[in-house]
Amino acid sequence: MTRGAARAGDTPSSGQPTKTYDSAFLKACRREPVPHTPVWFMRQAGRSLPEYLKVREGTQMLESCMQPELVTEITLQPVRRHKVDAAIYFSDIVVPLKAIGIDLDIKPGVGPVIAEPIRTRADLARLRDLTPEDVQYVTEAIGMLTGELGQTPLIGFAGAPFTLASYLVEGGPSRNHEHTKALMYGDPQLWADLLDRLAEITSAFLKVQIEAGASAVQLFDSWVGALAPADYRRSVMPASTKVFDAVAPYGVPRIHFGVGTGELLGLMGEAGADVVGVDWRVPLDEAARRVGPGKALQGNLDPAVLFATREAVETKTREVVDAAAGLEGHVFNLGHGVLPTTDPDALTRLVEYVHEQTAR
Repeated sequence: MTRGAARAGDTPSSGQPTKTYDSAFLKACRREPVPHTPVWFMRQAGRSLPEYLKVREGTQMLESCMQPELVTEITLQPVRRHKVDAAIYFSDIVVPLKAIGIDLDIKPGVGPVIAEPIRTRADLARLRDLTPEDVQYVTEAIGMLTGELGQTPLIGFAGAPFTLASYLVEGGPSRNHEHTKALMYGDPQLWADLLDRLAEITSAFLKVQIEAGASAVQLFDSWVGALAPADYRRSVMPASTKVFDAVAPYGVPRIHFGVGTGELLGLMGEAGADVVGVDWRVPLDEAARRVGPGKALQGNLDPAVLFATREAVETKTREVVDAAAGLEGHVFNLGHGVLPTTDPDALTRLVEYVHEQTAR
């Protein structure tokens, strides 16, 4: 059994517990008692940190994702500065698509842009299988990271099939997802086949990260809040479930997060997540009611709150902590990613405050 393949309730073949097994983060994901509520932030490694801007200077986004030493440094920066309870692997959701030969670029101020959108059955042939050799830099970087992080868990991540499909079909970010929905409603079989191929690619990408040493994984479905529950269940959930089922044998916690998904929370948990991420629009106690028992929750301070006074931040943070008081497991996070102009000191203070307020 590889290091990454140890089940969440087991120990590796050496008989010794993994370094991260008893971390507050993994305990919370397993809905076990914790010494304090663990904290990490989506986009904690990124533009809010001056050290990130310095080290990324002159390097394009996709290029930076393929340099193991640079990925390692960027991933470690918020752990050093903020003392968060988990690191998240620095990458981008389109990296596996780039790795299999899709012609795309990440344009500053725009996001991922696809040179030739995928909209016909013939286009599916461009989505070949992802192999570990395609992303050898990921394996190398995670090996370096787990050596540096010690007892701090590393979260691997990938984009969910729906969100990847939306980028591929639209050709880039979209406000209304009109091409995506036209395909989903107009050619349901082609849509299902597209999402199934993306589920296979995503599963392979997550497996590489887990086998290299990631202690948990998060599936980002950034755009799925654009769908009604019935459409999600019929046209999206099977592919997301396929991804979660593919990594289930590894036993690592599986987190699922989307934006504007208040109406989908129960279904997102049903898809196979162990932890359901909640944005800031739904209080955690209400989110728990929608998700149902047997799942931990992650969230959900509004990222914009961090621009308010220290007292206001603490008040709003206390509201989140109080709403989470009755949960089986809670990982404190923002309701979306850290905004680029956030004061890094505000994040450091937030980590300290949550730790202090929730110490058992």
